[in-house]
Amino acid sequence: MCKTQLLHGVKNVTESAASPGGDPLASSIPDGTAPLESILCTEELQSRASRPPDYEKENHALRTLVSALADSPKTIFQTLAETIKDITQCDSAGLSLLTVDGKTPDVGGQRFYWPAITGMWSSHAGGGTPRDFGPCGDVLDSNRALLFRHFERRYAYLVPVSPAAEECLLVPFYVKGVAVGTIWAIIHSDRRKFDAEDNRVMSSLAIFSSSAYQAVVSIDDLKSQIRAREEADSRLRELTRVEVGVIIDGLEAQVRTREEFHRVVVETASDAVVSINHRGDILLANHATTATFGYESSELIGQPLTMLMPEYLRDLHAAGLKRYRDTGHRHINWRGTELIGLRKNGEEFPVEVSFGEINNDDNRVFTGFIRDISERKQAEKTLRARERELSLIVETIPGMVWCADPNGELNYLNQRLLDFTGTSPEAWEQLGWTNFLHPDDAEATVRAWSNAVATSQSYDNQCRFRRFDGVYRWFRVLGQAALDADGRVIRWYGLLIDIDDRKNMEAALRSSEMRLSRATRTATVGEFAASVAHEVNQPLAAVVTNGHACLRWLSAQPPGLAKAQEAAERIVRDGTEAGEIVRRIRALFKQAPLEKIELDLNEVIAEVLVLLGAEATRRRVTVETDLDKGLASVAGDRVQLQQLLFNLLLNAIEAMDSVLDLPKKLFIFSKQQSPETALVEIRDNGAGLKDPEKVFEAFFTTKENGMGMGLAVCRSIIEAHHGRLWAAPGESAGTTFSFTLPAATFRAGS
Repeated sequence: MCKTQLLHGVKNVTESAASPGGDPLASSIPDGTAPLESILCTEELQSRASRPPDYEKENHALRTLVSALADSPKTIFQTLAETIKDITQCDSAGLSLLTVDGKTPDVGGQRFYWPAITGMWSSHAGGGTPRDFGPCGDVLDSNRALLFRHFERRYAYLVPVSPAAEECLLVPFYVKGVAVGTIWAIIHSDRRKFDAEDNRVMSSLAIFSSSAYQAVVSIDDLKSQIRAREEADSRLRELTRVEVGVIIDGLEAQVRTREEFHRVVVETASDAVVSINHRGDILLANHATTATFGYESSELIGQPLTMLMPEYLRDLHAAGLKRYRDTGHRHINWRGTELIGLRKNGEEFPVEVSFGEINNDDNRVFTGFIRDISERKQAEKTLRARERELSLIVETIPGMVWCADPNGELNYLNQRLLDFTGTSPEAWEQLGWTNFLHPDDAEATVRAWSNAVATSQSYDNQCRFRRFDGVYRWFRVLGQAALDADGRVIRWYGLLIDIDDRKNMEAALRSSEMRLSRATRTATVGEFAASVAHEVNQPLAAVVTNGHACLRWLSAQPPGLAKAQEAAERIVRDGTEAGEIVRRIRALFKQAPLEKIELDLNEVIAEVLVLLGAEATRRRVTVETDLDKGLASVAGDRVQLQQLLFNLLLNAIEAMDSVLDLPKKLFIFSKQQSPETALVEIRDNGAGLKDPEKVFEAFFTTKENGMGMGLAVCRSIIEAHHGRLWAAPGESAGTTFSFTLPAATFRAGS
């Protein structure tokens, strides 16, 4: 099969290197070639995705080959090549036969020649390769089918051959146990790859190749005999000029040739072949009949055909045969009919039967090809059982299942989905699935599904479908494309999961979190009411003092207007400070929606420290800060971040109540952790925590009168800002609470 000649007038690529009178093919074996293992990929056949067997197409192809072998043995090799190309869907196909003279088959040859090629390499028919250096020789040496990939990398004489072979599957065939050649199929591109089914079909065709080879060789031998007879007859005609005798002998030779040909076909067939006369008695049974039915041929000759069928079919067969003899009307199809056979041991089994008729001098002879299809029937039974199981699974799973064609059109809905909508498949087809969508969800859902169909990507969407009573419920809709071996979508499979209850629970949970957050903020009012009063009292006392001073300067003679103005400015300053304190307190406890703006985190820390200044003083806590002046701005809600810092700082202050023998210190640290992240740490030297992560769970508290919600709310605030909050034991004592927030520029870029 491998190309050492570029045919039709182009010089053999190795011929120039051969010595005069030498074998040009022998000189085509180069040094330093790629190893054989580097171009073999036979083991991949079993792991590749394989298409299901098409027995009907295979049976039709074999019947066609048998007919072609009977009608036109001269072209049987070309017909076989065309059959290989059709049944494997390859680009080129052909045969390689051992030869001595490069033109006729000979098992003793040391070269291969190509008697027939079809497809893209059809112009190379008649070429040849050496026995000992080529893919065909490799196949015969290994005594099995081989799959090659780019074999020109080892056999350099194939490089000029165009188009190049992407993959080549070669299968040997034998005559009486001796390998005589190969059949092969080539794919010239990556549009598909050979699979295990190709290997099985090629092996089946290799069996027929043996029959075809024997038939051709037998015919060639008979032709030689006929030519010898004709030469003898010619000499006899010259001597006797008895032309009638010559004609008779020629006819007899033709009859003997055809009889020998049919004998070869029948005896080498893998199916049982049985011939009967017009009474239904068996005239001939080939060797395959023994393997199929268990009878030796000698046991069948002269017996009625009905012995090969169950008793309940015998009368039907006899009546049908009689009716056909009388009327010519067939009671069954004579091609590919499935019936029941009976083995010698009494076992019934399914068979596929094809019959033909020959009428010779009013003597009708019926010949049938009988194939045992037990394995195929068992495979079909198993497939039907699996389909039933799959259908049962689909109909009983607690979900709504749908299927769609590659274009996205629904073609299957399980009963649960039909019951939910209170409709039939016909109603879905007539109204369209979008009719069951909530109007607010229709546009986005259709757009998402269209995109999934166009890109073959998995589909995952949430939308509302109308129930039979008119109520809309939320569903998560999942869709997955099933692909063939070439990556093309062959079907969509989908599932609808009812998430309406979960949606309602999520909404209720969000509402509860908001109420708990507000309750947590409000619950802290009593704890720092004194601090608030102290903070507000200081600027108000200053306002009163400066007011009295202003009055004194105005009542003086002459009035001290400059001093009075300074006192008035101090009144305005202190009043503004008192108002700012009140504004911060109101904002902290006001139930306002999340409003993210660009914030200076250090500034927010300073604002909260002002609110807690009196509380820290009352509890004798020293506050130290180390705030990074180059800290990037963050995007956040000022009120929520104030609440976050207030809770964390107040917790740290309260955690040091039990410290009696050491100074109480609260340290606040900020820095730019990375270009996209700001870090804040709050450290205390209190008693510390046994399980730092557990304190973030709702309703867990280490305080005697605590609610256990403060830190849970803090983590919710941080997560809403796409940050992270965690706690860790201090280096020597106490606890360090840390949180990160994304920089405002990073969030905008994301």
